[in-house]
Amino acid sequence: MLGDFNIRDNNWDPNYPHYSIHTEDLFTLAKSLGLDLSPPLNPGPTRFADNLHDTNFVIDLVFINPNNPGFSQHTLHPKLRRPSDYVPLFIEVGINETNLDNTFWSIGKDNKEEENFIKALTNNILALDTMIIMFKEILEITVQHLANIFSNAWYSHTKKKHITKHSKEWWTYDCTESLNRYRTIGAIEHGREFKSNT
Repeated sequence: MLGDFNIRDNNWDPNYPHYSIHTEDLFTLAKSLGLDLSPPLNPGPTRFADNLHDTNFVIDLVFINPNNPGFSQHTLHPKLRRPSDYVPLFIEVGINETNLDNTFWSIGKDNKEEENFIKALTNNILALDTMIIMFKEILEITVQHLANIFSNAWYSHTKKKHITKHSKEWWTYDCTESLNRYRTIGAIEHGREFKSNT
């Protein structure tokens, strides 16, 4: 479990003198999932301030299962952040050959399905009524609606794929396009050859 938790706390940022009231809830959630906070191998800020008056700080965290040998401690790569104010986090995941037969859902980049997926998300999020959120119960219902919007859009516009030890890591969408063009040209040439022989 990792991401921008937007919580400043002395537990993970020694330069910040205070403790957050939300930290206990975060640790309780992590513990319920069997996860512990993973300190980076090279501690440092995960978000850089965009002006000279503010300080850099740590709000991006990683929680891992301490009993799972497949996950190692993560590292920060501030030199790779480029124009972003957030630092990329890297973690190594060990995958055994026996775990390679996995199914996943995917959308090809820069194709019609990706365009339709984004359009479906945008339209349904815009249609979501947030003006009625007055109580905690309504907020929870609205968040569930938002989760359903993402889930429905994802499974409506993705294709089921399988990763095996024989999967081609080098195969890209451009490869598929080139192969399809080659097959189309080959079929046309074959048709011409057939006509000339008859």
